[in-house]
Amino acid sequence: MNFQVTARYGGRAQRYHTFNVDVLDAKAALLAAAHEIPDEIAPQVDLIEIRVAVDPDKRSYAEEP
Repeated sequence: MNFQVTARYGGRAQRYHTFNVDVLDAKAALLAAAHEIPDEIAPQVDLIEIRVAVDPDKRSYAEEP
């Protein structure tokens, strides 16, 4: 399953680092995300969000029938 991971960092000047991990489940996504966060931002990260990544080619849009 493909998960999108967003790490918020930077204190008052918040920035976001987003990447995908392709793993079996949410627990594996958490573990994979821990290894993928760049060392230079790791001390500043204050929030991690993990969600199932939507394939843009399979996404439905409001104007579609």
